[in-house]
Amino acid sequence: MSSEKRLPDRSAVDLFGAAAAAVARGDDLDDSIAQLLGLAAEYLAAVSGSIYIVDPDRDTLELAVAHGVDADAMKSAASIERLSESQDPLAVVIRGRTPLSVDDAAHVAVLRGAGAAQLLPLVVRREGIEIALGVLALGFAGSLPAPEKLAAAEPLADLAAVAVERALALSLGSERAEWFDRLAHTDPLTGLANRRTLDRMLELEVARAGRQGVPLNIALLEVDRFSDIQKAGGNAAADETLRRVAQVLAESVRLMDTVARFGNDQFLLVAPGPEGLIVAERLVRGVAALPSIDGRPVSVSAGIAGFPLDGRTPGELLAVAEKAMHTARQAGGDRVATQVTD
Repeated sequence: MSSEKRLPDRSAVDLFGAAAAAVARGDDLDDSIAQLLGLAAEYLAAVSGSIYIVDPDRDTLELAVAHGVDADAMKSAASIERLSESQDPLAVVIRGRTPLSVDDAAHVAVLRGAGAAQLLPLVVRREGIEIALGVLALGFAGSLPAPEKLAAAEPLADLAAVAVERALALSLGSERAEWFDRLAHTDPLTGLANRRTLDRMLELEVARAGRQGVPLNIALLEVDRFSDIQKAGGNAAADETLRRVAQVLAESVRLMDTVARFGNDQFLLVAPGPEGLIVAERLVRGVAALPSIDGRPVSVSAGIAGFPLDGRTPGELLAVAEKAMHTARQAGGDRVATQVTD
C-alpha cells in the first residue's frame, strides 16, 4: 500500500480488518456490501451512503444497499437508466472508473440530504482491462474529509468490488451448472425430457409397479405424416410441428406422468396408475385440436401398453406399445390403439 493510503491509526486497522472479514466470510452479497458500506461511513464519518451495482444487460445502475438514506430517496433513485449516456455523477464515475468528489450532494439523488459527496468506483481487472462493477457513494453533512482520509478509504471500495465480482462468479457458476443439468436431461428442441432421462424414469416406474403391485401404462406417440410435413415445409415446419405437439403433451399430462421425446417424431408417455388410456386419448385429442401448419393438419398415432399384462420390463412394454402404435397409424392415425395379437 502506498504511503498516501497508509492507515493512520489502530482504529482504522480494526475497521479494515472487519471489512476484510465481511468479504472473506460473508456468504451473502447484500450482507457483505452492507457491512462494507457501514464501515466506510464510520471511517469517514459520512451521514449517508449507498452502493450501486451495474446491470450491463439493461445498461442500468441498480441500488443494492443504502445507509442513512430515507425510503423516499431510495425509491426515487433505485436505478440509474441508460448508464452509457446518463450524466448522473454515479454514471460518470462508472464510465470514468475514477473517484469523483461532488461539492453539492443534491446532484446525487440518493444522497440529496447530504452536503458534499465522494463517489468511489468498484473496479476489477480482467485480462488487463479495468471493469467497473458498481459505485460506492458517501454523503457528508459538510465538506469532504481530508484527501488522505478519502484516499485511505479506497481499499474499502476495492473490497466491495471483490465481493461483487465473487457473487457474480458464483451466480454465473450456478447458472451454468443449472444450464448443463437441464441440457443433460431435456431435449433442446421441445424442452421435454430426453431419451436418457426417459429410460431412467421408465426403469424406476416399472420397478415400483412390480414392487407395489400397481398398474402402469406407457404410450408411444408418433406424428402422423411427419415426412410429408418436412418435405413440404422443410426443417422449420418440422421443428415447429414437434414444438407444438410437445407443448400440448406437456400441458395435458398429470403431475404424476412423464412425457419425453423418444425419437425424431416420436414421444413417450409414462403414466402410473390405471388411467393411462384416458390420458393417452386426451393427448391425441389435444394434438388434433392444434392449428394446421402450412395448411396441413397435425395429429398423432398412439400405441399403449400396460404393466404387467403386456410386459414386465421396459423393453417388453416398448415393443408392445410400438406395435400398437403402428396399428393406429395404419388405421389412418389420429387415434389410440392397444395391444394387438398376431
